[in-house]
Amino acid sequence: MNRSSFIRRLSLVAAAGFASLFATSAALAQAAPPAAMRETMAIGDEPGRVSTEEVIIREGAFARQLVFFRSTEPVGTLVIHTSERFLYLVLGNNRALRYGIGVGREGFTWSGLVRVSRKAEWPDWTPPPEMIERQPYLPRFMAGGPGNPMGSRALYLGSTIYRIHGTNQPETIGHAVSSGCFRLANGDVIDLYSRVQTGTKVVIRHAATL
Repeated sequence: MNRSSFIRRLSLVAAAGFASLFATSAALAQAAPPAAMRETMAIGDEPGRVSTEEVIIREGAFARQLVFFRSTEPVGTLVIHTSERFLYLVLGNNRALRYGIGVGREGFTWSGLVRVSRKAEWPDWTPPPEMIERQPYLPRFMAGGPGNPMGSRALYLGSTIYRIHGTNQPETIGHAVSSGCFRLANGDVIDLYSRVQTGTKVVIRHAATL
């Protein structure tokens, strides 16, 4: 075999190898679990950490966006899918405004039907005894403000201890991190707060239903 033929054959073998590697990488990427199914983050609340009021998730799946959403719920209803890490504000005509959220970690997820019983700007925070037992470093009370883990706004859910609220840890959106509450980036919860009234129906589901 002359030198020219050898070089051509070597080039063909290399090209085939790269094509095989690309195909394998693409298959692995398709098999990877979606971002919404990330594992629980080993992270606690950080009282005193300041996150500005304007923080908004602007890129990726958890950015606020108008989406197709088939639902029989009336306009204005909030629908939460915990396994997907999304909150939907039903707009009608098979449309909804979708927000990325952080949800309860393993053992703290729940589902049900409630209504928004109260709204608050820069809410105070009184961790329940069960939370203090798990995280003894937490304050027994913390006034509302930029360093409060409750964030810039809160929607209280019925007579439960749970809320839809902001956070001073925007990097936790899309993860299972809380003790049962649903958190949004501060800028996003401010937007949601402006659209939701007291008495609004809230449907919490583990996943979408057909």
